[in-house]
Amino acid sequence: MKSVLLLGLVLGLLLVGAVWVSVYMWTSMDGGDVAFSISWHGWLAMGLGVVLTAVLGVGLMALVFHSSRSGHDDLDDGV
Repeated sequence: MKSVLLLGLVLGLLLVGAVWVSVYMWTSMDGGDVAFSISWHGWLAMGLGVVLTAVLGVGLMALVFHSSRSGHDDLDDGV
């Protein structure tokens, strides 16, 4: 249980660090006006792209696990 909490803490810190670096890089480009130059249509498209990509990835991984556990991936020895 202790190792799970430690792993969660480390992964959480990595996530916070990645978000901080991303925001820093985003705001440092072109004087920090890049985020404000995107219209709400652009933000909507970016958000939908992120969500739909995540849903597609989760769905495909679920199909891989289902196929593996149901025996569809087993070798057929011709018997």
